[in-house]
Amino acid sequence: MPGFELFGDLEREEVNDVLDNGVLMRYGFDGMRKGHWKAKALETELKNTFQSKHVQLVSSGTAAVSVALAAAGVGAGDEVIMPTFTFVASFEAIMMLGAIPVLVDIDDTLCLDPQAVEKAITPKTKAIMVVQMCGSMGDMDALRKVANAHKVLLVEDACQAIGGTYKGKPLGSIGDLGCFSFDFVKTITCGEGGAVVTNNHTYYTNADHFSDHGHDHVGNDRGAETHPFLGYNFRISELHAAVGLAQVKRLPEFLQIQNKNFNIIRDALSQIPEVTFRRVPKGGEESCAFLNFSLPNLEIATRVSKAFKENGVDVCWNYYNNNWHYIRKWHHLKDVKSLYPISEEVKKELSTLHERDFSKSDYHIGRNISCLIKLSWTEDDVKERAFKMVKIIKENL
Repeated sequence: MPGFELFGDLEREEVNDVLDNGVLMRYGFDGMRKGHWKAKALETELKNTFQSKHVQLVSSGTAAVSVALAAAGVGAGDEVIMPTFTFVASFEAIMMLGAIPVLVDIDDTLCLDPQAVEKAITPKTKAIMVVQMCGSMGDMDALRKVANAHKVLLVEDACQAIGGTYKGKPLGSIGDLGCFSFDFVKTITCGEGGAVVTNNHTYYTNADHFSDHGHDHVGNDRGAETHPFLGYNFRISELHAAVGLAQVKRLPEFLQIQNKNFNIIRDALSQIPEVTFRRVPKGGEESCAFLNFSLPNLEIATRVSKAFKENGVDVCWNYYNNNWHYIRKWHHLKDVKSLYPISEEVKKELSTLHERDFSKSDYHIGRNISCLIKLSWTEDDVKERAFKMVKIIKENL
């Protein structure tokens, strides 16, 4: 991760095919495009990759979350349970629909704590959104059990976890709907792009229409299409889809490299008794896009993280004070800083965030260091990095 590190002839061939053809929009212009449909081809490839009946491409991972929730009927006044550790896009996508983000603790998987989810369920809860952070997963059986017991949706944000599996199923294909991102720093990239994945035909049809201004896509005359309901513009372009089409064909290659690099570093760090690794639920296989490990406490993790930066060990983060990925620094959310009026229901929920006790999440995030696994490293690069990391950790314990 990320796929842009290994752009090559296949990506150039697919993009040039679109430029030579001249049709950059995914819909319409049938006569001009001469049978070239990059977005459709990518959706077909992704259905195989995700072992799912339906895939709808959209413009980003953020759009995928909004479209997935809207497709299942989530909207104004509905509560969506989400984790304290994610990307800011999670609550942005929920709030865009007028729905209410309800933040709860993570556990040692670094994903939603099923017990915290259970406690957060109310009559307004419409969905549980598990974010499969940093290439791994939450306790999917336990989360599904909670969702089924309360008859609410289980939505997977698997934007950072393409290639990970749980009991043989690709992450993102396990919930009622799955969401993926193909932005510039994902394992496979379109530059910008995302996808909604589901086995539910109604949700798929809704996502297909909603993401293109409500067009029903019936017939061959775009101007004559009807609009069964309101929609918005979350379309992907043919250029972006062309890059993704090349990249998804290379996914096995990327995952093999990630796995190799991940395990070289993990094996080296496992020699240090004070280092522990995130819990992966039984039956789960990480995508190996990130290596997450924990140190005894926040103080040591902070010291090691700083020493990594000072000694050239890049792309390693302690998220405790990160303003993109962890609730402690989401001041714009807690203070409801918005360009447009926010509903009183959403304001009421967000106003509790200043006083809420997220010490369990603090414990896990404070001790954790997350390291991106690059595809462009040589084996010597990885071994040298592993040696440096071990040395720095031992010096700072």
